[in-house]
Amino acid sequence: MAYVIGEGCLDHKDRSCMEECPVDAIYEGGRKLYINPAECIDCGNCEVACPHGAIAVDRKADPEWKADNRAFFEIVLPGRDIPLGNPGGALKTGVVGVDTELAASH
Repeated sequence: MAYVIGEGCLDHKDRSCMEECPVDAIYEGGRKLYINPAECIDCGNCEVACPHGAIAVDRKADPEWKADNRAFFEIVLPGRDIPLGNPGGALKTGVVGVDTELAASH
């Protein structure tokens, strides 16, 4: 089970969650952050650190935002040639700078 960043993060990229993630599984899009479900170790540090209450364990997350969070890593995002996949850490990837269709249009 992984954690999911939802609508509450839109245009509020505080990044406190990124600082608390021990495995660097939180990636930065254009308007919000995304947790890689394959890299998340379910520690819950991110949920506690988020000042906007935007993070929830996947079984309690809004299904639309759960699917959106997963899609960020599985679909070809605007301006990219291949899906992000599981690059092994947000620090080495850097700011992705684009969002899924849901986050971009919301």
